[in-house]
Amino acid sequence: MECLRPLGMFYLAAAVSDFYVPWESMAEHKIQSAGGPLDMRLAPVPKMLSLLRKEWAPTAFCISFKLETDADILLKKADSALRKYQMHVVVANELLTRKEEVVVVTDNEKIKVCRDEQYSEVEEKLIDLLVERHSQYIVLSNEALANTKS
Repeated sequence: MECLRPLGMFYLAAAVSDFYVPWESMAEHKIQSAGGPLDMRLAPVPKMLSLLRKEWAPTAFCISFKLETDADILLKKADSALRKYQMHVVVANELLTRKEEVVVVTDNEKIKVCRDEQYSEVEEKLIDLLVERHSQYIVLSNEALANTKS
């Protein structure tokens, strides 16, 4: 993807989970119910966004998602992810309303995107907005490149 430079876009739509069971912790055979209560230790999934932005495709346009169940912390966490992972856009969505509305968070704005009569799915309207933002990013990147060459 790095060969595409700003023409590339990463749309990192979903994390399967924030935690997993490491291979070395998995049982080899069926766990017997007669053994009593079961305790499970989960490990956090390694974060790959920094690696993507810094090493794999530093000039690509990157969009990630932040899903929360608590609306009171959603935008704060999205802002934090935007800065921490140097994303161009973080799509903030609350679990209960994710099919109706999302908030597109950038460095300087928060845009509420809602499903409406024209768009039967919130994703359709979201994609239109993200394509527009990516197109702007390409233009700005090309202008910056031209300015460094002159």
